[in-house]
Amino acid sequence: MPHSILLKNALMLVTMDTQRREIAGGWVLIQDQQIVRVGMADEVPPTADEVMDMSGHVVMPGMVNTHHHMYQTLTRAVPEAQDVSLFGWLRTLYPIWARLTPDMIRVSTCTAMAELILSGCTTSSDHLYLFPNGSRLDDQIEAATTMGMRFHAARGAMSVGESKGGLPPDSLVEDEKTILHDMQRVVETYHDPSRLAMRRIVLAPCSPFSVSRDLMRESAALARATGTRLHTHLAENASDIEYSRATFGMTPAEYAEDTGWLGPDVWHAHCVRLDHAGIERFGRSGTGVAHCPCSNMRLGSGIAPVRHMMAHGVPIGLGVDGSASNDSSHMLTEARQAMLVSRLRDNGDDTPMMGARTVLELATRGGATVLGRDDIGHLSPGMAADLVAFDMRGIEYAGALVDPVAALVFCTPRNVALSIINGQVVVRDGHLLTYDTGMLAERHNRLAHALLNNETLA
Repeated sequence: MPHSILLKNALMLVTMDTQRREIAGGWVLIQDQQIVRVGMADEVPPTADEVMDMSGHVVMPGMVNTHHHMYQTLTRAVPEAQDVSLFGWLRTLYPIWARLTPDMIRVSTCTAMAELILSGCTTSSDHLYLFPNGSRLDDQIEAATTMGMRFHAARGAMSVGESKGGLPPDSLVEDEKTILHDMQRVVETYHDPSRLAMRRIVLAPCSPFSVSRDLMRESAALARATGTRLHTHLAENASDIEYSRATFGMTPAEYAEDTGWLGPDVWHAHCVRLDHAGIERFGRSGTGVAHCPCSNMRLGSGIAPVRHMMAHGVPIGLGVDGSASNDSSHMLTEARQAMLVSRLRDNGDDTPMMGARTVLELATRGGATVLGRDDIGHLSPGMAADLVAFDMRGIEYAGALVDPVAALVFCTPRNVALSIINGQVVVRDGHLLTYDTGMLAERHNRLAHALLNNETLA
């Protein structure tokens, strides 16, 4: 049955539309999966099947997460991995991740998505690049359907193990023919290129230190033949740069260009150490970047030159990265950290510091661009009905309502009061409707304990 929802009387309606309008007292009308009207306070709103009073709330587009490893919610705060940089962190966790099961993939995906949704995210990509013990990308896709989240599932891969000079153990890598065959399978089975699609597939060999140059080139060719996008890690820290120079005789950006991994259908995670020439390459080609400030700080990788990238036309979105290197999946927190670390990096520059509205734009329109979407990221007629509302009447925002939009970022990040994805209410009054979070946390903790202690659950 057709269904309409009216959100009215917003304290502030943040449209992120072409004019970046912020409408005090504004309203939004949703019909089924799309926004059909956006109105001003002095316009009489239309009738609807369901009316929600947004007094005291900031209503904004749902945020877009451009990089994650959801399985890592099972290994948050592992003691041996708390105080080491990227390569040491990976070597510590690879043997634990080798024990992952399909059920662990499904449950960890639900956990990550629950946290993302509650933090204001409505669309997420995820980079799943290891498939032990019969795990498949299908397990994640099943979980995303349960949670009601708009999902870009990245079929990742590792093919170069320690015996061939790579970082991961040989037990976690796959044969490259098998990888390419499964990439083709998941694209044919699950990829939906249509507008308002809830599910798309991305091809995503893991990193320069875990796959071959041939796999990079062949996956790029497959993506362009099937109309899918490409994603990988690049230039994350100093060790990453050293590996690229020693192994390929190239900088990471040169390697990306050599393998066909530049273009508007590609985005790379991190790019903390991308040099000026690389930034210019990315800008000229329209290659995107997933900026993950919390993870970059957690692993001591550095602060990505985001403002420099933006000045050269590089598309930028935000990513929470894996929950073993964050250790959270909270999008509003990520936006706040993006603003703050930019101010540290650019301290002393005469230009204005990165502001709250800029990072909210990166979290919405920016992420949509990076994922190749023209139907999410702002509130306008014809756009997907993906929007969230934050209740600003709590003590954490007291004294900040002179600018409630900036308060979302400057003050302590909170969870949403309301989330609508694809026209469906998935959070109401701060409660997730698609999964009992108490039951989910209990199940997740049992699996995490079994994983860390190498136990088999009955």
